[in-house]
Amino acid sequence: MKGKRSILYINISRCLACRSCELACVVEHSRAKELVGAVWETPRQLPRVWVAAAGNGAVPLQCRQCVNAPCVEICPTKAIQRASEESPVYIKHELCIGCKWCILACPFGVIRMDSAGQTIIKCDECSERVALGGIPACVSACPTKALQYKPLDEILEAKREAFLVQIERSLDGGKK
Repeated sequence: MKGKRSILYINISRCLACRSCELACVVEHSRAKELVGAVWETPRQLPRVWVAAAGNGAVPLQCRQCVNAPCVEICPTKAIQRASEESPVYIKHELCIGCKWCILACPFGVIRMDSAGQTIIKCDECSERVALGGIPACVSACPTKALQYKPLDEILEAKREAFLVQIERSLDGGKK
């Protein structure tokens, strides 16, 4: 149903740069699916989300699942695809030739090569977990709820409510 797909939402004011999201991502994309096994896997898994410094704070970075994704458009082998207009962008690793055109085309700089340097990796919003009714691993691991996975209309409603509270306070002279 159009417009009902959930999206990753980042509240950067809550990010502590603890990197729990990175660790959860590595474990989720590992063969072992548990921490100790994931640490010892070869080739080593890299997170598809990572925390970057942003001024005095930090922000988790991952694929923003662009509507007209430049990575999908530029991929010469069609290794980067989208199942439907509402689905996340995913990679067919067997088709990736490692040309890196998608890395150059990504407006957010969140596509990178795997640890073996043979194929690209990027956030897929843990589509297998989500298909089973779960939420992305990075979201479930975030201790401060800086990362959330919600329908866009819920996110917008919360932003409107916060804005209206702010206006109400300014009209009341900050008494509330």
